[in-house]
Amino acid sequence: MDRHFWECLSSLGNPYMEKIRISCEGRTFFAQLNAFQSSRKIWDALPIKSCVNTWGDEIYFEIPVSCGVENGYAKETVELGDVGYWPKGKCFCIFFGMTPMSKKGKIRPASTVNVLGKIDGGLKELKKVRDGSEISMERL
Repeated sequence: MDRHFWECLSSLGNPYMEKIRISCEGRTFFAQLNAFQSSRKIWDALPIKSCVNTWGDEIYFEIPVSCGVENGYAKETVELGDVGYWPKGKCFCIFFGMTPMSKKGKIRPASTVNVLGKIDGGLKELKKVRDGSEISMERL
């Protein structure tokens, strides 16, 4: 879809553009992506397969997308269930609890991430995903 479509969608106050399916170890998760630049680049690159890394209650994995820090959407702390793009590692991240850098109830990534949207439930199941597992993302 073209840039004008995404700009119109954002201007209407609808922060979400599309839904994706994330599959790992026989488990399926769904996430809503927002209509911002990083999300559009990831959407355009789908389907993606990668290998899971875990860091506390965060799953992250390298994807073939390169984006910088997005002004207004880059965060040093995230909310439970947020999905993000980590520019330093070129990784997609799923936050389902505290990371080793978290303090005082604030979920903190290793460094700034662009918040892309939210995972739709299944947060407890994410705790069962093992480091090194194959993961895939696709459009719905």
